[in-house]
Amino acid sequence: MSKKLYERPIIRPLHTGLMNKFGTRTEYAPMTHIEGASVAGLIEQYGSPLFVFSERQIRENIRSARRAFEARYPKVQFAWSYKTNYLNGICNIFHQEGSWAEVVSRMEYDKAKQNGVPPERIIFNGPDKTEDDLRTAIHDGAPIHIDHLDELYRLSELSAETGKRPRVAIRVNMDVGVYPMWDRFGFNYESGQAWDAINKIMTTGKMDLIGLHTHIGTYMLTPSAYGVAAYKMADLAIGIQQKYGKTIDYIDMGGGFASKNTLKGSYLRGTDVVPEISEYAEAICSALLNAGFQNNQLPALYLETGRALIDDAGYLLGTVVANKRLSDGRKATILDVGVNILFTSFWYDHKVSPAQEFGSHTEDTVLYGPLCMNIDVVRENVTLPPLNAGDHIVIHHVGAYNLTQSMQFIAMRPAAVVIDKTGNAHLLKRKETLHDLQHNEMTPEYLNTFNL
Repeated sequence: MSKKLYERPIIRPLHTGLMNKFGTRTEYAPMTHIEGASVAGLIEQYGSPLFVFSERQIRENIRSARRAFEARYPKVQFAWSYKTNYLNGICNIFHQEGSWAEVVSRMEYDKAKQNGVPPERIIFNGPDKTEDDLRTAIHDGAPIHIDHLDELYRLSELSAETGKRPRVAIRVNMDVGVYPMWDRFGFNYESGQAWDAINKIMTTGKMDLIGLHTHIGTYMLTPSAYGVAAYKMADLAIGIQQKYGKTIDYIDMGGGFASKNTLKGSYLRGTDVVPEISEYAEAICSALLNAGFQNNQLPALYLETGRALIDDAGYLLGTVVANKRLSDGRKATILDVGVNILFTSFWYDHKVSPAQEFGSHTEDTVLYGPLCMNIDVVRENVTLPPLNAGDHIVIHHVGAYNLTQSMQFIAMRPAAVVIDKTGNAHLLKRKETLHDLQHNEMTPEYLNTFNL
């Protein structure tokens, strides 16, 4: 029989009055397993830190989102946002569930093609498409979403040069009542820029205008804003039909739906304030259906949501390095997880769970990463039980953007695994080595020798 861990005796005062809705501590049970796989076993096999993804949760998320929209609109197509998480294994789960690909760079475009996505089902977004990128997309027949007039003019030239008609949409930005406006990308609706771009495309006759695209922001907590955007997009589509007799194939509403993460500074947790996917669906679909389209002119609805479909399926496992007291008396715990691999800790208060049993004592704690920089803070304040060096923790809701924005700063990037529906782990990406870091380096011969 193993000896129980000693805990110092404490006196807990009783306070009269109403309790905080969250109680007095943030964690009520350890998280020892993820989808049936042991946290300690995963770390022993693949190392710490470690990204872990739940295949079951990913498939459940995309199916739930698809049901929410398809119940309200007859023609719906999801496209997986590669920049959110472009591990091939993760992308292919979404493709198996029927999602196309949405990319914003040539690198992502090539990844999608290598994953087997037909080019005509790769939506090519982004403001920085080179001439070679545009030539490739035109040749492949991929839909190109035009971001600015310079791109529009270049496509017109390439159409004349190649004899092929690019399949294009324009990106539209607009005032939806949420500020600051996302007006950096695309053509503005209110000022007439969008109509200017449409008129240039239609009158030159060198391109096929097949769609309209908007993306009103990120981590959007106001579903009604999507209703405003959808109505304005429908107004453009109906105007194109009336002016040119051209029926738009699709309206792409982009993404930006919030995940259940908690934003820094938020009084309430993300699980309490973030809208359900059905609320976004209701706002968008109702606006399109009530906009005045004829039945035979109703465009398809494209969606590029990323964060809301992957965040809660991702976990980051870590290990306690040490504990210390700060000068003001606060407890500080140092983890082997830093902001170099948990970039979203800059704007989220991620939920953190101990990965082993613990007692009743808790204490407010600052969680630091291992990097030699003062901004390496995983949580500025979190209530946790005593954690000893070598103990493990689980950081929740890390599936979006952390892998794609991670960097080799001071420490190598960790491995990533996916847990299948039977509880077995499969390697998605191995842990990086010094060879990976130095693979593309070249040192001139005269710098190879020195005498210290």
